[in-house]
Amino acid sequence: MSRIVSRSAAIAALFAAQLGFANAAEVKVFSTIGVQAALEELTPKFEKASGHKLAITWATAAVLVKRIQGGETADLMILTQQGLDTMVKENKATSGGDAVFASSGMAMVVKKGAPKPDISTADAFKQTLLKTKSIAYSNPEHGGASGVYLAKLIERMGIADQMKAKTHYPPPSGNAANLVVSGEAEIAVQQEPEVMAVSGVDMVGPLPGDLNNITTYAAGSGAGTSQGDAANALIKFLHTPEAAAVFKARGLKPEGAAKAS
Repeated sequence: MSRIVSRSAAIAALFAAQLGFANAAEVKVFSTIGVQAALEELTPKFEKASGHKLAITWATAAVLVKRIQGGETADLMILTQQGLDTMVKENKATSGGDAVFASSGMAMVVKKGAPKPDISTADAFKQTLLKTKSIAYSNPEHGGASGVYLAKLIERMGIADQMKAKTHYPPPSGNAANLVVSGEAEIAVQQEPEVMAVSGVDMVGPLPGDLNNITTYAAGSGAGTSQGDAANALIKFLHTPEAAAVFKARGLKPEGAAKAS
């Protein structure tokens, strides 16, 4: 009798595996580079657990929004909350109460082994910007949240003219920290998880107090996608304790359901 039960269980497991394989999908994802390092680490874990495969296109949220507005589509969009809200308003995406999954602030890095400047206060941060020979951050003309914010902050501090000649920009969707590694810039400022992902730099720290800018990340399904179930499975996965642990290690703060883990 036990052999019959065991054989029946094995057959049931085989059918379940075949059914899971049959329902497996390739999910086309548009994702902001703000969560790239974390999502690259989580992708094989999600694929193994779900059977789905992720085909991810990386860019800044602003670039991805423009591409979607230009007619491109994705099964899942992982953008800044502002970017996803725009897509929802334009009927190009749908989102639910679990859309927001993480947030991050901005941080400064220097080349590995280089002296770390003082950015402990707003005045110290300003003096560091004035003293540095060169700085790298995202080109605000490309719409990246950190670049737009930092350019406005520099203007607000009244040092825009002094900073122009020593400011360097990475390519669109590039990482400012890479310019520090190459020697093109002494310091770089960008989203913390982005600069953390680059080897060859040391973290100076987050921007001080109220000068920091927090970006919230959210995920939603593309309007009309045929892979809605798979997209929703990934959104749920982004709220798991496993995902939360990776977010924390990569400079992101888990939000929503993952926050409590």
